[in-house]
Amino acid sequence: MDKTYHPQAIEQRWYRLWEERGYFAPSGVGTPYCIVIPPPNVTGSLHMGHAFQHTLMDALIRLHRMQGYNTLWQVGTDHAGIATQMVVERQLAAQGIDRQQLGREQFLAKVWEWKAQSGGTITRQLRRLGSSVDWSRERFTMDEGLSRAVREAFVRLYDAGLIYRGKRLVNWDPKLHTAISDLEVQSEEEKGTLWHFRYPLTDGSGYLVVATTRPETMLGDTAVAVHPEDERYRPLVGKTVRLPITHREIPIIADSYVDPEFGTGCVKITPAHDFNDYEVGKRHNLPLINVFDQDARILHEFTVLTFEGYAGTHGEKAPPAYAGLDRFAARKQLVAELEDAGLVEKIEPHTLKVPRGDRSGAVIEPWLTDQWYVNAKVLAQPAIEAVEDGRIRFVPQQYENLYFAWMRDIQDWCISRQLWWGHRIPAWYDGRGNVYVGRSEAEVREKYSLAATVELRQDEDVLDTWFSSALWTFSTLGWPEDTPELRTFHPTDVLVTGFDIIFFWVARMIMMTMQLVKHPDGSPQVPFRTVYVHGLVRDAEGQKMSKSKGNVLDPLDIIDGITLDELVKKRTSGLLQPQMAERIEKRTRKEFPEGIAAYGCDALRFTFASLASTGRDIKFDLGRVEGFRNFCNKLWNAARYVLMNTEGQDTGLAGDCRYGLPERWIRSRLQRTIEATREALDGYRFDLAAQTLYEFVWNEYCDWYLELAKVALQGGDEADRRGTRHTLVGVLERALRLLHPLMPFITEEIWQRVAPLAGATGPSITLQPYPEAEASQLDPAAEAELAWVMNLILAIRRIRGEMNIPPAKPVPVLLQNGAEEDPVRLQHHRDYVERLARVGSLGWLQPGDEAPQAAVALVGPLKVLIPMAGLIDKGAELARLDKDIQRLARELSRLEAKLGDSGFQERAPQALVAKEQARLQELRAGLAELKAQRDRIQAL
Repeated sequence: MDKTYHPQAIEQRWYRLWEERGYFAPSGVGTPYCIVIPPPNVTGSLHMGHAFQHTLMDALIRLHRMQGYNTLWQVGTDHAGIATQMVVERQLAAQGIDRQQLGREQFLAKVWEWKAQSGGTITRQLRRLGSSVDWSRERFTMDEGLSRAVREAFVRLYDAGLIYRGKRLVNWDPKLHTAISDLEVQSEEEKGTLWHFRYPLTDGSGYLVVATTRPETMLGDTAVAVHPEDERYRPLVGKTVRLPITHREIPIIADSYVDPEFGTGCVKITPAHDFNDYEVGKRHNLPLINVFDQDARILHEFTVLTFEGYAGTHGEKAPPAYAGLDRFAARKQLVAELEDAGLVEKIEPHTLKVPRGDRSGAVIEPWLTDQWYVNAKVLAQPAIEAVEDGRIRFVPQQYENLYFAWMRDIQDWCISRQLWWGHRIPAWYDGRGNVYVGRSEAEVREKYSLAATVELRQDEDVLDTWFSSALWTFSTLGWPEDTPELRTFHPTDVLVTGFDIIFFWVARMIMMTMQLVKHPDGSPQVPFRTVYVHGLVRDAEGQKMSKSKGNVLDPLDIIDGITLDELVKKRTSGLLQPQMAERIEKRTRKEFPEGIAAYGCDALRFTFASLASTGRDIKFDLGRVEGFRNFCNKLWNAARYVLMNTEGQDTGLAGDCRYGLPERWIRSRLQRTIEATREALDGYRFDLAAQTLYEFVWNEYCDWYLELAKVALQGGDEADRRGTRHTLVGVLERALRLLHPLMPFITEEIWQRVAPLAGATGPSITLQPYPEAEASQLDPAAEAELAWVMNLILAIRRIRGEMNIPPAKPVPVLLQNGAEEDPVRLQHHRDYVERLARVGSLGWLQPGDEAPQAAVALVGPLKVLIPMAGLIDKGAELARLDKDIQRLARELSRLEAKLGDSGFQERAPQALVAKEQARLQELRAGLAELKAQRDRIQAL
């Protein structure tokens, strides 16, 4: 093995070999186990959320593959309707080409051309993360098979009366000219204005004051609402007001939606341009007046509708001064006109949440338009029951409540989008507007007995990408055909996802699967048995990662490194905060003289696993990655030591072995580690599994056993040495298999060298069995015995540290009292104590002996004494400690003053205040320890 661990030298090489040799494909034997990858957008690139999520999925897949399951990790990408169309439109615009000029067919050809050339970025990055997906089965939501599945699902749902077309309010993006889902709307607080307008009572007796943040929508007002129990307005209910500008007469209604404590207690109701007002309008059968066109400009003629089957439309012309104006220009003009008319009560600044399209940045308008919908209420009930009766379980369980709350109040799902890129809706219209649904035009003509002379045009809209991804678990396995893969791997086993898409994806997958996929007995299938919900990846201060905040980290930069020039570019462009860039640069210059801070994939994956506590958001700090890169180094160096002492030697595969106390202890500890790791992974506690493995490898195997083994290797007879070598390679080989699901690359590289020495066979660790605990190797007596030895060694080391005795300087040790068996223990294990604690002399104080002036530690009833004569300069040590105490006291005083300043508490970010408070506790604890150490030395 190379002297130094270089992850870049091994990781990509091993991944290529694994993929080329087909190790990721199902074995065809054993119990099926399947995970479908949440399909990343084809336009995307790997971000920290992907890296976190795919680390957990890959750990589960590698674990079950090693456990002998017939394992499939189904991979694929989503066509990402809006995102992909925008990418290609921007490229065409750079060439001076407009989408409309090209036409639909040529534009789609350009999109497919882009997909072939640039659409595989994220799949290449998934490989770099070590994701052991079955690439031979890679799918795309627009490939031929999945497109067929989408058409089949739409037609079946339509024929069952579960899909319909209707006019409703949607989130409308006036820049992209399409409806978008709630997930594609980002609402963030912005500084705005609250206008208070006077609406005159028709009878001339006064006016009502209403407040609004969107004055332009008042052109579509159809009522003013007050709370039914509001005594101020109860006599006015049933009367009317004259709507300013339009002079339309509208009623005053009573509705419990109104909060009488907010503003004046009067609310303007605009059913065609506000989701809450729409519901109020439905309850009171108010007309819906649409005042905007698709660009959010004022229509020349308003569209007036009713809730009763959307019948009885008639026209109302816009006030001439407003027709064709952009909504914000109309707002400005309307406010000015109302001020001139004396109808403005007051204007005040107001902070509000403004909904913007996450792709376009445009302010979203609730807009009344014809769309296709899924009747979600009917589909929701079986999906609720599947979680209630345990066919599907959420981990952590509290997310079931979130799921139930949404499902029990679910609204019908708008599935149409006004785009060109996507699954075109399989519906056709004749000249009279009649709609016909089928898998193809030919099927439509046959299904509805339409003559060849009847001209049909297909619906221009495409389906929401969430519609095709809702079919993901079964469409990727060949549905609607009854394929062997569908019979073998469906229902899938676990879905790994973030809580933020439980509504948009998880719930819809459950509903669609249970409606469309059945068991042989006709009962509905669920898409998965377990939903493991993880938190979001945030920065070290707990802030959401975003480009605008400059706190985004690229996982590939962490894995493969970033040059100092690239770092400067990211800092200059605002992609990295100066403080974060400075931290990375400092570490880079210190640890990587070549200018590339590369931590490797295994260190990043182990970091994610260590942070994956149940359902909580994780605070990601590069310091953790650095710590686990050190863990990789520790494992690498331990393996090199083991190989240097075992290669070319008898490792006990054939000869007799004698196992001393350290060997029996480490074998027993290995069994405990296997049990704890498997239990943690079975419960999706990746953090506990990582902690267990870290402590065993670093503390027990490397720090203790490798040192204890040197005694036998350098002293015992051949049977002792053979037993030690056998244990060195055997425990290491099993530890590598335990680590492999979390750290696949370094474990493969080391395993290839260690496996032959341990008697393991096979071409790759990824195909090896995952370790199982062997009860016969549990040895509680050995664990207790060696614990005594370790505690004695630690007691001596602790005194060394407290008294600042140089590590290499041998020390005299005296023992006093102790348990009855302690002398026997010391006699058997004296070599370990003397060697590992650097003891010059070791003896017992007999009853009646006068104890010398010494530093003391306790190991149970056993008193450990180290005489100080000649070991330290008492005066120099006291002077050093006094200097350190004074330094810490000054720092503590400054920090207490800072935190005592109310101005700092009010102005500083909460994360900074918390950090300083934690530092205050550290300083106080450190100062107390220094004073205690001074007292101990003073007492000598």
